[in-house]
Amino acid sequence: MIRRLLSLMLMLWLLGFAVFMLVLSRPLNDVVTDAIVVPTGGPGRIQRGLELLQARAAKRMLITGVAPEVEASELAAEYKVSDQIFDCCIDLGQEAVDTKSNATETARWVRDHRYRTVRLVTSDWHMARARLELAYALGNDVEVVGDGVPSHPRFATLVAEYNKFLLRQIALWTGIGR
Repeated sequence: MIRRLLSLMLMLWLLGFAVFMLVLSRPLNDVVTDAIVVPTGGPGRIQRGLELLQARAAKRMLITGVAPEVEASELAAEYKVSDQIFDCCIDLGQEAVDTKSNATETARWVRDHRYRTVRLVTSDWHMARARLELAYALGNDVEVVGDGVPSHPRFATLVAEYNKFLLRQIALWTGIGR
């Protein structure tokens, strides 16, 4: 009986992991939202967000999880964009340290600006959990669309991220860790 239960759980995990791999988020084109949110931590994320902002895919962008000592002018120089773009249209969130606190910081920013639609720009492998956290933090009042930055993660990274996603989903379903 226990062996069958464990076999069933393993099969469900494998099936879920296969679906997780098949539906990795892709970049979105021709979608306009009120805002763009970019959690730091992966290559290509900030660059993608800046490209979208410059293409007028949104009015404003939040980069969440920025180290407290980082200045907007440093990011402008690193990404070769004008300081004026940062002055007018980009906010730096410097309180978040992980995916959950990125969502909390973002939700506060979205509410302060009264945005109704948000484009989440993060690594393709990170999108499921980041979107889960953000959708939970925002509630049903704000639409979140995912814009995945293509990457080439190691298999171990994918397994770890899938397990984190499952555990967080279970925690939210059961009311643990809200």
